[in-house]
Amino acid sequence: PLQRLGTEHGILTQAWSPIGGITSYRGDESRSTFNDPVIRAIAEAHGKTTAQVMLRWHLQNGVQAIPKSVTPARIAENFDVFDFVLSADEIGRIDDLDSGVRGGPEPEAITLEAFGREIPEE
Repeated sequence: PLQRLGTEHGILTQAWSPIGGITSYRGDESRSTFNDPVIRAIAEAHGKTTAQVMLRWHLQNGVQAIPKSVTPARIAENFDVFDFVLSADEIGRIDDLDSGVRGGPEPEAITLEAFGREIPEE
C-alpha cells in the first residue's frame, strides 16, 4: 500500500514509475495499469486518460510523481492533471488495487555486483 510517511517531518515521497513503469512496456497487457478497468472507468468519468488519473491519484496522496516520457504530447498530457479532483470513493477504489506485489527489484538487489558500476552511498 501507499505509505504516507514523513510528511509531518517535511519528507516528500517520490514515485519514479507513477503510471505503470515496467507493466507498461514489458508486454504483459493483463498487468498494465493502462488497461485496468477501475482506472479506465474513473478516467472516462473525468474525460481524462488513465495516465492522468494515476498522476492525479499520486498528487492527491501527497506523492511527488516523476513520469517518464520522451513524447511531447504525452509530456503535455502529464501536466494536464490540475483541472479535476478524484473523489474519496475514487481514491479508495484505486487504493484497493494494491496487490502487494513489487513491480521492480527489491531494494537489496540493487548492488554493485548486479549493476556493474559504483553506487554512491552519500
